[in-house]
Amino acid sequence: MSLNPEDAVRYDVRGDVAVLTIDFPPVNALGFPMREGMVLRLKQAQEDSAVKAIVVIGANDRFVAGADIREFGKPKQGPELLQIQEMMENSEKPVVCAIDGHALGGGLELALAAPFRVAASRAKIGLPEVNLGLLPGGGGTQRTTRIAGPEIALDLILNGKHISAAKGKELGLIDEVTDGPVLDAAIEFARARATEGGPFPKTVERTDKVQNVDPAIFEKERKAGAKKWQGMVAPFKIVDCIEAACTLGPREGLQFEKEAFKVCLEAPSRAAQVHLFFAERQAAKVNDLPADVKPRPIKKVGIIGAGTMGGGIAMSCVNVGLPVVLLEVKQEAIDAGLSKVQQNYDISVKRGSRSQAQVDKAMGLITPTLDYADFRDCDIVIEAVFENMAVKKEIFAKLDEVCKPGAILATNTSALDIDEIASATKRPEDVIGTHFFSPANVMKLLENVRGSKSSPETIATVMAFGKQIGKVPVLAGNCEGFIGNRMLKAYGTESEHLLEQGATPSSIDNALKAFGFPMGIFLMRDMAGLDVGYRMRQGRIEAGTLDPNSPSYTPLADRIVEAGRLGQKTGAGYYKYDGRDATPDPLVEDMLIKIAQDKGITRREISDEEIVDRILGVMVNEGAKILEEGIAQRASDIDVTYAFGYGFPKYRGGPMFWAQQKGLDKVLEIVRTNHAASGDRWKPAKLLEERAAAGQDWDGKPVAAA
Repeated sequence: MSLNPEDAVRYDVRGDVAVLTIDFPPVNALGFPMREGMVLRLKQAQEDSAVKAIVVIGANDRFVAGADIREFGKPKQGPELLQIQEMMENSEKPVVCAIDGHALGGGLELALAAPFRVAASRAKIGLPEVNLGLLPGGGGTQRTTRIAGPEIALDLILNGKHISAAKGKELGLIDEVTDGPVLDAAIEFARARATEGGPFPKTVERTDKVQNVDPAIFEKERKAGAKKWQGMVAPFKIVDCIEAACTLGPREGLQFEKEAFKVCLEAPSRAAQVHLFFAERQAAKVNDLPADVKPRPIKKVGIIGAGTMGGGIAMSCVNVGLPVVLLEVKQEAIDAGLSKVQQNYDISVKRGSRSQAQVDKAMGLITPTLDYADFRDCDIVIEAVFENMAVKKEIFAKLDEVCKPGAILATNTSALDIDEIASATKRPEDVIGTHFFSPANVMKLLENVRGSKSSPETIATVMAFGKQIGKVPVLAGNCEGFIGNRMLKAYGTESEHLLEQGATPSSIDNALKAFGFPMGIFLMRDMAGLDVGYRMRQGRIEAGTLDPNSPSYTPLADRIVEAGRLGQKTGAGYYKYDGRDATPDPLVEDMLIKIAQDKGITRREISDEEIVDRILGVMVNEGAKILEEGIAQRASDIDVTYAFGYGFPKYRGGPMFWAQQKGLDKVLEIVRTNHAASGDRWKPAKLLEERAAAGQDWDGKPVAAA
């Protein structure tokens, strides 16, 4: 990395156009040498009498990536971005930013301050700061609003969208798009502007898109986002800043944005969002894969089962242009599955999120079949039938016969043994778990589960496939429930014990909702239907792997189902229902009182704090065991699993991050207290004990003293 400003921004003259080339490896970030270099070179261009126009471009086919992460947490030195922006705005010579690669965050904010922008057709632009719990603090909220209008600014900035150069031109953020070399096009464009003469536009002073704006759009946006943004600061501040761009003068608006940025920077939610942002990227990496292993290309997908899960997986694939062969055992099942997929797409068209042409194209990529032989040229086949080991093994034996060599045979099981499923084939190295979450076309998490014989190529391929279809892939080891459902089981068991000891379904659900979960566990169970869990428990009881007479067995769920209450679909479960509206049911509390009496438990008031500490404490302790056993590669993978698959509030960063923020010593205290009271289900994880004793985080790094 060059620390010399003269090297960080090079100066060259092409005829009568000065070319300022930002060359600050690795990503042309807005670091001190680059900022110093920009001030130096802009002055040089202004003073050069041979120069009539200025072009700013990034070296190595990239513009400016944004803030320099190497400066985070350090005192700022040298000129601010604002100084560079004002120099470009006030230049007597036209300044054109030539954008190639990506102009994101501070990179786009730099470009928006120039009078003009020319972009390569392959370039992408965006303001993704919201993903880090921040807002664009370099004039991004103000200039985007003044150039494109508040509705577009709200959409772009609140969603952290990356858009194409062509879309940028359509919105007015880009002046010209070229398929040829962007530098040549920018020089020609700059020369033409110089010939026309000034004054040149100052984007921050534009008023045409911020006049007569209906203030109701901002209140509507806040109301629409209130639930989704719970616990976050940045989205609300972004709306405030975009509103300010419509109501304040340019300089007042920039000052308002600066103060709002500082509030975001100091918000507790920011640390959690930054953690998840980097954790998501880390989760896609597999620690022990040989460097030369390459994923196999996936060009065609087979799916077994056209139910809710299979249909959702099919949509995830065809949405990115992958053809799908969808198999069912009966034509009626195929017809019903395709009808449900069509209904889902029709809703998208009504909402305006997809066009009819896009839907027609997607539906055209699905080939229904009743014949396993139609999987012969698929690169991956995903089984998505109900959780029955015998049925799954029968299916995999058939796949073994018809699929081509090297095809990946994947199971969508949420808990069953991958190795036992693989034993039905002669190619266990090609067998792996791909656990999607319902609805699969919406939920982002893909929990890939390696069997003991899954090959490095198979693992690499499903991780790449997850990204290919827009999912967030996490790699888990093979055990009952893998990462997510193994922890959910501990969470569910503790919730049931809390009920017997004095809590109610609504007190637990309300405590979890107040913590930030979109809904509590009992409401979630009622929505999913209670009969499936009941059948699974009965199967285990019949198989002798579950003892309903054990003192630790909690019979409430069985009694609810045996009373004909299957959840929302029958109008009663843990709650009673009027349509979808749930209300607590005294009958369930009567059942709990009777169960407690039979077990000799004295029920008591249980506070929200105790509910949250016990549920999260038992999850974290189980998570530590999962880490110890190598089921998860890293603690942050558990956080990604829970944030993207189980509704854990993102502004809290995931259960393992929550534990680290609370203090692993304090979490261990909760675990030990409950171990003394409740026995082995609370046995402290060795890893938790070791890390807490050593004053370390989950990765073994020392925890800074508070």
